[in-house]
Amino acid sequence: MRPAHTGLAVLVTALWGVNFVVIDVGLAHVPPLLFCALRFAFAALPAVFLVGRPCVRWRWVVAVGLALGVGKFGLLFIGMNQGMPAGLSSLVLQAQAVFTALIAFAFLGERPGRVRALGMVVAVAGIVVAAVDEGGSGPLAAFALVVVAAAFWGVSNVLTRKAAPGRAFNFMVWSSAVPVLPLLGLSLLFEGPAREGRALAGLDVQGVSAILFVALVATLFGFGTWSHLLRRYDASTVAPYSLLVPVFGMTSSAVLLGEQVSASRWCAGVLLVGGVALTSTGGLKRRATASAAAASNPLLTQPR
Repeated sequence: MRPAHTGLAVLVTALWGVNFVVIDVGLAHVPPLLFCALRFAFAALPAVFLVGRPCVRWRWVVAVGLALGVGKFGLLFIGMNQGMPAGLSSLVLQAQAVFTALIAFAFLGERPGRVRALGMVVAVAGIVVAAVDEGGSGPLAAFALVVVAAAFWGVSNVLTRKAAPGRAFNFMVWSSAVPVLPLLGLSLLFEGPAREGRALAGLDVQGVSAILFVALVATLFGFGTWSHLLRRYDASTVAPYSLLVPVFGMTSSAVLLGEQVSASRWCAGVLLVGGVALTSTGGLKRRATASAAAASNPLLTQPR
């Protein structure tokens, strides 16, 4: 890539890494489900009125919106609210590559080759090391929620591959609109209107800034820039930069939040990132041929 575009790719991954710190800050001001609903509301509005009608059938928009918005981000925000460290969350979410490969094997007939299978084993080893480390120093239930969030990300990736949207930004905006009402309903049910009211009434500059950063900077700017790069270069050229996200996530969490990164956690990071790299770039034996549009879709190569 040109140096300027390389710089953009690194900038976006840095923003996505720092985004976990911002989420942690936002959760101090807003309950997780309400925070998640506000995140998607600001990401979708007013953009839905500017991008035109959805570029695929509604069923795909709804399915991806629920899997990604309610499943992945809802559980991620709850897990982080229950004590999952921001830096570790940015790392564990990379397990989505393993879940994507497993779900694609089960439902799309995509059989992983030896390199990809090895990468999955290495990545799972990294998750186990991280779980042992977190189990000795933090809430293991919160860790499990983020692992399940990564699984839902894998589900949304496979659904997106099936949908094969021709206009990725259009699809991202409309799928962001889907989870707003379900998340608000879940927030009313589990967090309660009184807690919601107190959170909204007590929002200060820091809380509002966190919501706007997650919605506008990390989502709209980050995704828009990433999509621009993927239109200019092959996905195999751009996608590997996403492996920098947990590096920036863990580093920024250590610097800005004072999170301690143990030797075992660094070991888990090396195993997980290395395994994801092998899983993402390893050979793939297909029993069913996926369309070129789906295979190169930018929604599959960025964390949003």
